[in-house]
Amino acid sequence: MRLAVLDVGSNTAHLHVVDAHPGGPPQSVFRLKAPTLLADSVDADGALSDEAVDRLVSAITETVDASRRHAVTDLIPLATATIRDATNVEEIRDRVREVTGIELRSLSGEDEARVTFLAVRRWLGDSSGAPGAPAAPLLLLDIGGATTEIAAGSGEQPGFAVSLPLGAARITRTMLPCHPARRRDVEAVHRHVLRSVRPYASAVPAGALQVATSKTFKQLARVAGAEGRLTLRGLHDWIPRLTAMRPEERAALPGVAASRSRQLLAGAVIAAATMEALDIDHVDVCPWALREGLLLRRITELSRS
Repeated sequence: MRLAVLDVGSNTAHLHVVDAHPGGPPQSVFRLKAPTLLADSVDADGALSDEAVDRLVSAITETVDASRRHAVTDLIPLATATIRDATNVEEIRDRVREVTGIELRSLSGEDEARVTFLAVRRWLGDSSGAPGAPAAPLLLLDIGGATTEIAAGSGEQPGFAVSLPLGAARITRTMLPCHPARRRDVEAVHRHVLRSVRPYASAVPAGALQVATSKTFKQLARVAGAEGRLTLRGLHDWIPRLTAMRPEERAALPGVAASRSRQLLAGAVIAAATMEALDIDHVDVCPWALREGLLLRRITELSRS
């Protein structure tokens, strides 16, 4: 069966088309990213601007048309936190439905964390080389545009999951107005994240595998020179350098897209402060995330029907 997930976020509408069979991992067929660039288009009342909604509808139209060209039989359209939390979300959904025929869905932040946890657990299982072995405890970190998710537990469902309003785009917009950034602003973000995350430190199981996912963590791992793993030491080395850079200088770093260069510093500070609050010194970066989790969950549902 040919399935697709359309992940509509603050930077892009990302379509991933796969061929899926029960009992096996989804096989990638086609990907398309269409820019949404919503991060700087939220007004003081929490609504997306008319121009941003136009970009959003155009991006969704492009990706939905592509899914039809690739004969997708089951499309999972997901609007993540920037759209889900917009005060004009119902108007946005109406526009998308009228133009594309697609009904945008949303999950709560905690449910997104649970679905992403499933994807990471399956990825670890596929790469462990030890089928049937007891699952080690897992800690998952995921920094998005509007929120940061933390989940932990054993098995395929976390015993603990939380979504916090600490996304890289949100923090950039609200707390890091200048680029190069002011040191006092960076320190304020660090303190804010520490205060927000520390209450959840006791939920992290001892000896847990420490895994992160999301574009933010992938970019930071490449910038810090250890692709596939991000260390707290590497973040501490790079945060002062990122603070002193203009967005166009950050965009020249390996793996950093121009559309995300402004929020890279916030991502780095959020990552570092979260790791400090949870008392971990590194995370391994997983290539599977929310999109893969949605596909895996849908394959399981279809196999049971």
